[in-house]
Amino acid sequence: MAPNSPILIRAYKKEAEVEVWKMRTDGHYALFKSYPICRWSGQLGPKTREGDRQVPEGFYTITPAQMNPRSEYYLSFNVGYPNAYDQAHGYSGGEIMVHGICSSAGCFSMTDQQIAEIYALAREAFAGGEPVIQFQAYPFHMTAENFAKYRLDPHIAFWKELKVGADNFEVTKQEVAVGVCNSHYVFNAVPADGASFDPTGPCPPLQRDETVALAVNAKQAADEAKVAELVASGVKPVRTIYADGGQNAQFTARWDYEHWQDVSRPEALQQAGVDVPVTKVKLPSLAKLEAEKRKAEAAAALAEKKAEAAHAFAYADQPVAPPPAPKPQQTGFSIPSLIPGQQSQEQPQPMGPQPQPAPQQQQAFSIPSLIPGPQTQQQPQQFGPQPPQPAPQQPAGFDMAGLGHFFAPQTQQPAPPPAPDTTGTSQQFQQANAPAPQPASTSPRNPQLATSTLHEPVPSKFSTTRMAAKPTSPPQPETQAEANADAAKAAYAQGMTQTGDDNKPLVPNPLQNGFSAFAGGDH
Repeated sequence: MAPNSPILIRAYKKEAEVEVWKMRTDGHYALFKSYPICRWSGQLGPKTREGDRQVPEGFYTITPAQMNPRSEYYLSFNVGYPNAYDQAHGYSGGEIMVHGICSSAGCFSMTDQQIAEIYALAREAFAGGEPVIQFQAYPFHMTAENFAKYRLDPHIAFWKELKVGADNFEVTKQEVAVGVCNSHYVFNAVPADGASFDPTGPCPPLQRDETVALAVNAKQAADEAKVAELVASGVKPVRTIYADGGQNAQFTARWDYEHWQDVSRPEALQQAGVDVPVTKVKLPSLAKLEAEKRKAEAAAALAEKKAEAAHAFAYADQPVAPPPAPKPQQTGFSIPSLIPGQQSQEQPQPMGPQPQPAPQQQQAFSIPSLIPGPQTQQQPQQFGPQPPQPAPQQPAGFDMAGLGHFFAPQTQQPAPPPAPDTTGTSQQFQQANAPAPQPASTSPRNPQLATSTLHEPVPSKFSTTRMAAKPTSPPQPETQAEANADAAKAAYAQGMTQTGDDNKPLVPNPLQNGFSAFAGGDH
């Protein structure tokens, strides 16, 4: 807190205290110091006329012009009575001060040392730029215990109005915006149409901070539930009667001449305030009190939930969602990208017309892989002549013959030994059942399937077609060409399993002969 930071003053008559609150750097007020009141006069309740010796209650403002450094009571400042509320009710009087000398006829009287400190704090606040100082005067601390005790006092309706302003300060710890309309206080609200308040006219539609309003309602509901509980427990309604005001207990214990020579009407202080029971009003039954207690507790719980929800919505950090990443522009189409878990590492290529490579010599026998995936360093070899076939360009990572095997497990095991030919068909049958010729593919093959000639599709989770039963015994080749193909295949597989000292296959690399080992589909 800076020396010239704004201040706010709160005074309580029954407890005989003056509190000075100073603003922190975050804009909220914190209690700076509490001063015991040396003398106040009258009874609990508002000041209504000149000469009634009443100390006023309400919300007032202090300006630099109200500061009096040449006071007959050491130092003083005017609290601002009567305010708009007092004038709307026709209250009279004026010149209500906070001053020294410990003598009161309607003022808040302090010791000279106390008023010197309070006056200096107010002067520094004005010097720091604060235009006005809010002065809040209460009959007592606005607690549930006091409201249960004074619930039948003639001034209880007015005190409940003051409690709304006190609750607004307790919730926000900020200066309360005060207005008056229809002869009542309005706190932390402004006319919705931008007009001004008329103290004696009807109240216009009001605009409030919903979060603050809900928090205040929650506090009021909780206090009312506490009042109902205290009443149900047997707290009796009373009125406190004074001979002529009172003073803080710190001064009552002092009987030295220096203190008492300036005290106004010291005989009135011989007896403190007396609580007089209120018995003329018919008290409600115990069952009714219990019902009111439960009703108040339920209302308090509901108001508390609403306040917490409004507070969380107003003050919680709301992270901003990052903007969505732009989708890549694709001009082609890739089947593997449609299958979950099977994403090709290569970019899809356009499906439009592409430059076609020169036809290459197809082989009579091919051992293609059915599933794109990792493969060993050995490359399969193809044998025998074959009529040239067109080789249209196809997206990388795509093999229609092995589409059904996308979910087959992939391993890095070496190729198994060659299996006997299980086609059981003639060359014409192979050609009739072979899929359409496929373009040259650069996608990797599965080495486990390199020696198989039975190209049955593996059932996919997207298909309900069951696999045909495999033949129980391999058929014999029908022609000499098939027999020659079987022998060549066996020789190729035998060569793929033998490596030299440099760990390379002894079979000639077909890529060195100017043609691709996977130039076509299944034949």
